[in-house]
Amino acid sequence: MKARGVISVFLATLLCASASRAETLNLLIWEDYIDEGLIDRWTEKTGVSIRQINFDSDDARDEILADPGRNIDLVIVDENGATLFGRKGIIEPLSETNLPALEDYAPEWRKSCAGYGLPYFWGTVGILYRSDMVTPPPTSWRDMMRPAPALRKHIAMFADHSEIFVPPLMLLGASVNADDTPTLKAAFALLKTQAPFVLTYDYVVTSIQDPALAGNIYLALGYSGPLGYSGDQHVLNSKAGKAGLWRYSVPKEGTLSWLDCFSVTAASPRKQRALEFLNFIGSPEAAAANAIALNMPTASNAALKLLPDTMRSDPEIYPPTEIMAKNQHHQELSVRSIEARRRIINTLANFQ
Repeated sequence: MKARGVISVFLATLLCASASRAETLNLLIWEDYIDEGLIDRWTEKTGVSIRQINFDSDDARDEILADPGRNIDLVIVDENGATLFGRKGIIEPLSETNLPALEDYAPEWRKSCAGYGLPYFWGTVGILYRSDMVTPPPTSWRDMMRPAPALRKHIAMFADHSEIFVPPLMLLGASVNADDTPTLKAAFALLKTQAPFVLTYDYVVTSIQDPALAGNIYLALGYSGPLGYSGDQHVLNSKAGKAGLWRYSVPKEGTLSWLDCFSVTAASPRKQRALEFLNFIGSPEAAAANAIALNMPTASNAALKLLPDTMRSDPEIYPPTEIMAKNQHHQELSVRSIEARRRIINTLANFQ
């Protein structure tokens, strides 16, 4: 019955889609970060397909975005990236004029995307762990940075110049945005001591799909909704086919809170189509469906009203303000700090 419905929709839209036959939008996005059902609905409605290009770190995304040959139309950036790429003219300014869906998003979320993105999902950086292999559950960044002997070669870190420094800097009681030499040296010392316990410095969602690594990752740095239950944890459990196998912990020292922004590139030759797709994704119905499919907290006020009561009232998805108050937020790092952080990352393999 579903197949017949798809055929009917296809036939009904064939004529109106003739002008856009074979038209494709290139979307640069994290893996498993958008509901495939929504993409199917969009393509059935418009005849325009979406080609997803996945990245597994902000640095990798930036390299792809800087290559004009990749013809990127849409991209997921963090709030700092929205400011930086917007200032450089790489992504398109957005307002209710060219993106009406923005009217459903609170001013504070829109401000965080700096007028260059649709507020998408938000959450935290924390510790992912296999509940069958790691006991007791990790409660501190110390559990990751100074791990138990049994975790040797069972940790997945994340070689991004921002996120990989969250655990050592939080453990040191420093700012996640620290750029002074003594603090970065102290963070490097912790990362160097941890290195023999690290199996891979690739993003855990990417690493878990490598048969040589999958069964050996017990603890990982990753993303989730505010307190877990969603995000990377949801993806890992889905790929493992075991609900509850992977769990998520926000360490007691606090962590980084993040917001992702959905942007249109300024150089897109299909800019109007890209704006139409973004407006579709940002609509209340689509934003709600996306949040439910990914178990992530939506930034859309209108979509929030469409979520099940159980989801809206779940403190693991929408936590109390006092809990979120402990977390830090990214600020723009200096070029000197980014270069120093990347130099540190490039040396870590020497200590594994």
